[in-house]
Amino acid sequence: MKFVDEAVVKVEAGDGGNGTVSFWREKFVAKGGPDGGDGGDGGDVYIQADENLNTLIDYRFQRFYNAERGENGRGGNCTGKRGKDITLKVPVGTRAVDIHTNEIVAEVAEHGKKVMVAKGGWHGLGNTRFKSSVNRAPRQKTMGTKGEVRELRLELLLLADVGMLGLPNAGKSTFIRSVSAAKPKVADYPFTTLIPSLGVVSVVPEKSFVVADIPGLIEGAADGAGLGIRFLKHLERCRVLLHMIDIMPIDQSDPIQNALTIIDELEQYSEKVAQKPRWLVFNKVDLMPEEEAQEKIQEIIDALGWEGEYFQISAVNKLGTKELCYKLADFMENLPREEEEVTEEEKVDFMWDDYHKDAMSGKDVVTDDDWDDWDDEEDDGHVIYVRD
Repeated sequence: MKFVDEAVVKVEAGDGGNGTVSFWREKFVAKGGPDGGDGGDGGDVYIQADENLNTLIDYRFQRFYNAERGENGRGGNCTGKRGKDITLKVPVGTRAVDIHTNEIVAEVAEHGKKVMVAKGGWHGLGNTRFKSSVNRAPRQKTMGTKGEVRELRLELLLLADVGMLGLPNAGKSTFIRSVSAAKPKVADYPFTTLIPSLGVVSVVPEKSFVVADIPGLIEGAADGAGLGIRFLKHLERCRVLLHMIDIMPIDQSDPIQNALTIIDELEQYSEKVAQKPRWLVFNKVDLMPEEEAQEKIQEIIDALGWEGEYFQISAVNKLGTKELCYKLADFMENLPREEEEVTEEEKVDFMWDDYHKDAMSGKDVVTDDDWDDWDDEEDDGHVIYVRD
């Protein structure tokens, strides 16, 4: 199945049902009083993580999703039926972003997690709500409110422990093939990898981690050049980044400049991602004499001012890959996981208590003038006829 990690959908929550104006009619009961029921609330729209899904391809073909409208109230104090909710099943690791405000509306990183992305409208009030000692036959009602309408960009972010970055043909796919059962395409031309791939690395039975291989980056990737920003987002949830540097590029380019390009693009894309633990991995050390390779590596380290971890490997010959995997497993075992920020639940702008008070005070009230109010003789003035 085709891997699709981004889709745009339009979701519409259901409108609230309207209240109704009704009066009780029964034999031998002349003035039964108001019995108009409230409307039903509109249905909500949710997204829910499903571990059985791994692509957003379904949302490329169907883009519009509507929850059900709440039914109107009825006579006999019958409340309208609530509109049915609608749930969009998405892969684990998906987030929903409002395309107009760029606000992250929801993020589901665990199987079964369900988050509301559009709130249904509130129900309107029937005329029973407005009866009082001085208004025994109210003809007021309120209309249901509109449900939320949002245009969302669904983004699938891979859930991996280790993310690999580097220029095209740096050896990222070859590395993941050598340390896991994943088999991404490998060839001697740029952008062989067109979609991200995951590989599970088992160091020992009780120690394993997931590596994400993303398409190679080029200058301007943070602004969308090449396959750019579409795949840089997959590094956001990685705990460690492996910066793969080809010490003998096939295009004879400068490895130092290549490394600086990747670092610059990473910093431009996200300061948070740039601050993640990052290790340098020098690949293809078997293509030149050992002393020459050491000099080249030291030259790159000095030019970058690098003081962190670095490793020398040959991915194709599996030279140094096992030691690197052991180091990664030990490092992540002691690396605390990022805790999600727990924020207080935002207060909903529209509160039922406020709505009820406004409605009872006469705001947003609809008066049904078509009703024949049998109590209006108490309100009318008396007419006195005088003979000339």
